[in-house]
Amino acid sequence: MGFSFSKFLGKTKPESSSNDSIEAIIEAVGNEPYGVSKNNVLFSGLNELGGYFFFQTVIVGAFKVKCKNGAKLTFIGKDFELRLNSDSNEFESDHTDVKGRFVTKIDFLIEETDIERLKEAELKQVLLKVKQQEITFSKYIASDEEE
Repeated sequence: MGFSFSKFLGKTKPESSSNDSIEAIIEAVGNEPYGVSKNNVLFSGLNELGGYFFFQTVIVGAFKVKCKNGAKLTFIGKDFELRLNSDSNEFESDHTDVKGRFVTKIDFLIEETDIERLKEAELKQVLLKVKQQEITFSKYIASDEEE
């Protein structure tokens, strides 16, 4: 289950960074988020290439980084913890048309046996650690309100 990176960089209505909310990011991207933090939204998908499995992430929001030492992603849940290392040590955030909003794509290696464990886990949070930055994402719960 992959996703198109171009969708995250697509043209959106310019708005100031102070007005850039989680809801505005979700609406602009149009995909269901995996998790949210105060200023960022985590989108994800699983993919397989040549027998290797990847947990692909795209972080959209205030998070901006240029990294040469890789990242770690930790899933924390009820009686569950899974740590993944980034596939590549080097990556960086891209600017968007919205002031103060960035897109950061990071792929993490995952073992096939851990995929089922992750799907069945009752997750509480996902922790992303890059350089000296840590972002804690909580599970996104969609609003049932229709306008």
